[in-house]
Amino acid sequence: MKKLLYITNAISGSGGLERVLSVKTKVLAEDFGYVVHIITLSRAEDGEDQSCKNNLFFPFSEKIKLHNINVSGNLFRYISQYVSGIRKLVSEINPDIILVCDDGLKAFFLPKILGKKIPIIYERHVSKLVEVSENQSVVRRLVTRGKFKLMDFLAKDFTRFIVLTDGNKNEWKLPNLQVISNPLPFFPTEKSSLESKRVIAVGKQSYQKSYDRLLQSWSLIDKEFQDWELHIYGKFDENLGLEQLAKDLKIEKQVFFHLPEKNIEEKYAESSIFVLSSRYEGFGMVLIEAMSFGIPCVSFNCPYGPSDIIKNNEDGFLAENGYEKELAEKLQKLMKDENLRLQMGNKARENVQRFLPKNVVKQWDELFKRLE
Repeated sequence: MKKLLYITNAISGSGGLERVLSVKTKVLAEDFGYVVHIITLSRAEDGEDQSCKNNLFFPFSEKIKLHNINVSGNLFRYISQYVSGIRKLVSEINPDIILVCDDGLKAFFLPKILGKKIPIIYERHVSKLVEVSENQSVVRRLVTRGKFKLMDFLAKDFTRFIVLTDGNKNEWKLPNLQVISNPLPFFPTEKSSLESKRVIAVGKQSYQKSYDRLLQSWSLIDKEFQDWELHIYGKFDENLGLEQLAKDLKIEKQVFFHLPEKNIEEKYAESSIFVLSSRYEGFGMVLIEAMSFGIPCVSFNCPYGPSDIIKNNEDGFLAENGYEKELAEKLQKLMKDENLRLQMGNKARENVQRFLPKNVVKQWDELFKRLE
């Protein structure tokens, strides 16, 4: 049986990368017969053993073998522990293929750290735009530009460089580039009735998810929809002041903020519309999750992901990125027309099946076999 080794920072969180790894490695181990190992990193001061399955937000298959490298101290000590720990575990595991799921710069050096005797595949789960922030200084822009050039140079060393959408391909000019989407983590037997007056958004509070723009859009929704509610699930960031913004916009009675929900499926099933207000995405896992429940989605057409997932005017709506009034109008269109919600929801549930694990993981299996 082929041995696969995934190298990532952590798998204990509630983010999209962790959910994808839990789904993908389970299918690879249990359905395709691969022996799967995962190496994670943790700082000693964090006190959290990444190799302990009890610490994980998402369930990982019991067949997965977890390993952890403790890193600590200053930058030079951190790098030394990282390099020596990776080399030691790779030597012990002796994998047939290595897969890197780490969006940090250090991951790009792994082919040079490990040599090229074993095929090494890089999985890019975010857009390059994650490195760009609002109102960057000139110095910061130059640093970011230099980082991009270094990443472009090092990315050529990987056997394959995987991105999630056709849009993401525009960020990388590489001969080893390939697109493989994320798999759908579940496909429920029952779909949402779409009868509730409830809109849902899922994702941590951050500049990327731009809930500030979502709240501005919600404030533009006509008074006839005052009985509708917006529920946002994701890790809080008090520095963003979203609760205060909701109060300032006088929509606090309609908007509800919730911590990450392990049983997010239940919340999808209770909702009638999904909204994504991101400034940029790597893919948009939450879109396909909502669509699996037959929920039509409204999203900014941000780079990259939504336009690869949503078929505009068929199973959902795309609004021009940043146009808050248009996002509000698309939401209202679905809010006032239950038949349209049902029509689009049925198409969403039908169209999203192209992301079922059996279809996506099969592409990985075919890639691994080509590397034999």
